[in-house]
Amino acid sequence: MSNVTKAILLNLIATFLLAVMGALIKLLGNYYPAQELSLFRNIFGMIPTLIILFWVREWHQSGRPIRIRQWKLALCRGFFVASAQFFFFLSLARMELATVSTLVLATPVFLTLLSVPVLKDQVGPVRWFAVFIGLAGVILIIRPGTDIFTLIAVMPLLAALGYAASGVVVRLIDKSVPSALLNLYSQSGALVGAFIIMQSTSGYQTVQSLEHWLWILAMGTVGGCGVFLLTLSYRLTQPSNIAPFGYFSIPFSFFLGWMYFDEAPLDLLFPGVILIVLSGLLIIWRDQKGPKQLESG
Repeated sequence: MSNVTKAILLNLIATFLLAVMGALIKLLGNYYPAQELSLFRNIFGMIPTLIILFWVREWHQSGRPIRIRQWKLALCRGFFVASAQFFFFLSLARMELATVSTLVLATPVFLTLLSVPVLKDQVGPVRWFAVFIGLAGVILIIRPGTDIFTLIAVMPLLAALGYAASGVVVRLIDKSVPSALLNLYSQSGALVGAFIIMQSTSGYQTVQSLEHWLWILAMGTVGGCGVFLLTLSYRLTQPSNIAPFGYFSIPFSFFLGWMYFDEAPLDLLFPGVILIVLSGLLIIWRDQKGPKQLESG
């Protein structure tokens, strides 16, 4: 089995596990605030982060550094992730699982928009067209001006914006920093950020039972394993080879929502979901081109 095939399989498994995590968050959201669930998610997220750090050869070969020059920026990335998690978890408790997963996939659109003022990227007509159809897909799903549009419908978009901001910050950090070490700083920032958000808003709510602790443990474990496998898949091949498979989160989430929450928002998702996926694939395809080709696109 080639590395590309292994990477695709690991990516699909990771995508499914993260969809399961979303379903567990939706279930737990009936009992606990999103802020608290985000904190638990980041506590458990430290486990795969540390495993990856000690597992990768890159960190050992660089002398096992701990301190990095841009540590404040790396922690800031974690704060963006914590904010994105808050909006993501909050929307899961109030919207269909597949709808939330689809809207969060607008992240590449926001990443492209943010890269212009922050990174001074040159965005050509192809990627601007991708941004346009991606935003059109979002509008078709949330349907502003209609009775189904609420403030909650904006929450997944704020989550996508937060994830996009974390992606922009990564590109501002020295490329010499081992990715596993950068992830440790980001995870630490996310943990601190989630704690601050929880303490300043909802506060801590005591877990009601052993059964709920087991669900929380499952949520953290499944999410941590998903992130770990996702990292493994991206280390086996070029990101462009496997990035499109992230869109399998839509059918995975739709299946889980239909199976466990009696959700089937087909009429709400189409045709907007097609435009969002097409937008992301266009951006991925354009980013796959060489630097010379990117100058005109």
